Amino acid sequence: MTESTLPDPVSKTSSIRRAVQVMDILARKGPLGVRALAKEAGLPAASALRILADLAAEAVVEQHEGDWSLSYRLLEIGGLQLDNIEIPKLARPFCERIAEATGETVNIVMLSGHNAVCVDKVRGDTGMQLDWRVGTRGPLHCGGSAKAILAFSPEALQADILAGPMPALTEHTLTTPEALATELERTRQRGYSIDDQEVVLGVWCVAVPMLDRAGNAVGAISVTGPSKKQPGRSVATLKRQLDEVCSLISRQLGYAGDWLA
Repeated sequence: MTESTLPDPVSKTSSIRRAVQVMDILARKGPLGVRALAKEAGLPAASALRILADLAAEAVVEQHEGDWSLSYRLLEIGGLQLDNIEIPKLARPFCERIAEATGETVNIVMLSGHNAVCVDKVRGDTGMQLDWRVGTRGPLHCGGSAKAILAFSPEALQADILAGPMPALTEHTLTTPEALATELERTRQRGYSIDDQEVVLGVWCVAVPMLDRAGNAVGAISVTGPSKKQPGRSVATLKRQLDEVCSLISRQLGYAGDWLA
């Protein structure tokens, strides 16, 4: 191969950039026809079709009744990446440091369907704890981590939970759609949730969510124990500690927006 026939690295880079642009458009607006996709991307229709053909050859896109959409290949690739992130492993050193500083238990909780599941924890040294066993499932309408997750979840999931039922675990559990919706809005505005003895009497909790690329919560990390937690200086300190780990994990998951208030 002579120098004149070598591939143009600039053209190759540009092609990769355009392919990523096409995938991003299909993820946000697809399925689309070639002309609509080309208009969105600012490309000639022939160029858009060539890119789609290349992506289809790698099973990244597929065509149905003339419209193009992403296939499940990207989900497979993304799933492999997420498997390698290992959220509990990444979070644990931070959680150990928070537990040592506060003396309270730090829980790592993930969203699973309509439940919150404890996937790891670091116990503090205080007596009364909300001591979820790893693998324990809880409802999304009460508790610090659950509400932090729900507040930053898609509207469809929020609507399902607000539709009930919302059983009371203590006299402080929020059990009406109006009360829970108000609390979720407060959580979004301040960037953290508070559990005021909603799950166990005498136990309070503050939690911050972990967000994915779309800004939806995949889980939350909480500090739980017998000290009262209400908006103010003490909770601000806990939030800064939780923000450090939750923002780090969120960036690993692809979240690129401003961090929570």
